[in-house]
Amino acid sequence: MTDPGDYGLDNLPFGIFSDAGSGRKRAGVAFGDGVIDLDRLVGAGFLDAESLRGATTLNDFFGAGLATWRAVRARVRSMLASDAPAEERAVVTTATLPRDAVTMHLPIAVGDYVDFYSSLEHATNVGRILRPNSAPLQPNYRHIPIGYHGRSGTVVVSGTPIRRPHGQRKAPDADAPTFGPSVMLDVELELGWIAGAGSNHGEPIGADAVREHVFGYVLLDDWSARDIQAWEYQPLGPFLSKSFATSISPWVVSLDALEPFRVAEPARDPEPLPYLRAREPWSYDIELEMLLQTPRMRERALAPISLSRTNFRGMYWTVAQQLAHVTSNGARLRPGDLFGTGTVSGAEQGTQGSLLELTWRGANPIALPDGETRGFLEDGDTVIMRGRAIRGAARVGLGEVVGTIAP
Repeated sequence: MTDPGDYGLDNLPFGIFSDAGSGRKRAGVAFGDGVIDLDRLVGAGFLDAESLRGATTLNDFFGAGLATWRAVRARVRSMLASDAPAEERAVVTTATLPRDAVTMHLPIAVGDYVDFYSSLEHATNVGRILRPNSAPLQPNYRHIPIGYHGRSGTVVVSGTPIRRPHGQRKAPDADAPTFGPSVMLDVELELGWIAGAGSNHGEPIGADAVREHVFGYVLLDDWSARDIQAWEYQPLGPFLSKSFATSISPWVVSLDALEPFRVAEPARDPEPLPYLRAREPWSYDIELEMLLQTPRMRERALAPISLSRTNFRGMYWTVAQQLAHVTSNGARLRPGDLFGTGTVSGAEQGTQGSLLELTWRGANPIALPDGETRGFLEDGDTVIMRGRAIRGAARVGLGEVVGTIAP
């Protein structure tokens, strides 16, 4: 077997795909440079998973619970093993399509979408930029996982073009706002976790119930119009500046695949309230990168330039605390609900996950290899976000999420 790279036996992420032959959406698992058609394995009697039979989203599979997730993943893994029976290897081979020959779709029907604000460094940077004469962090930040409700209807899969939003903008020296296209279009480098088994309305979920209620992670780009945001976000927070588009990667990487990469959580002061305390750590050592390619770079066959490299391990609030907090008032969790972690930023220059921070709101534009500069995104710009975890022999990739600004 050739090196399967980021999509080996350690990973086996789940997604929804179609091919040119049938055009039918169905569930698959990425392995190496191929996609295993799970619907075909179920139909042939080699995989016992009715929640995947004829599935056009992964919602029912995620709702089936931890035992089902693990059984399906273990069964696929056993069929791919070098010592698998010849009949099973033959069926898997027949059910595998080249990954570059399929079209990927949203893996879930998104019911609710919440985006958190869980990087202390990002929150501090944004506070300094937007409130230069005040304390960068609000008093509640170290006590409570902050978030906002987004629009599930504008969550799109990687590769979907992004249309520049219109909205109200007010220059600092202007007497009144104007309406027009955003001139400070930005990105936010994030992960997103997807809910598995749901909960009953009125029943909170504890911080130690992550495995039962979270299937896994995707990469997430929270597109942001900073000029619209600056005018609208007080007193209730982001609204139209973020609801126009959110991009996610197509492959959902399970918590079990990411288990080898869990690490100690960052120190917190003060200690969180009891309902936000988990018995085990839920930080992850995942390397993230954000790249940019302009139209002129494409014309000149120049590769995308890396804007930022950072790591997910330093996030102040983890999935356990986000899960516990978002359901602490009895709000219901449903399979396929999407939760952004918030922008992942580090303390050093070049580790920030947004152009707002990298350019200090456009004051320090980024110099590109062909002589161009960027403070914020221009029409035709393509943003690429990638994620990968490596520890010893274990290697798991989250793939990439890509978006191009439509003219």
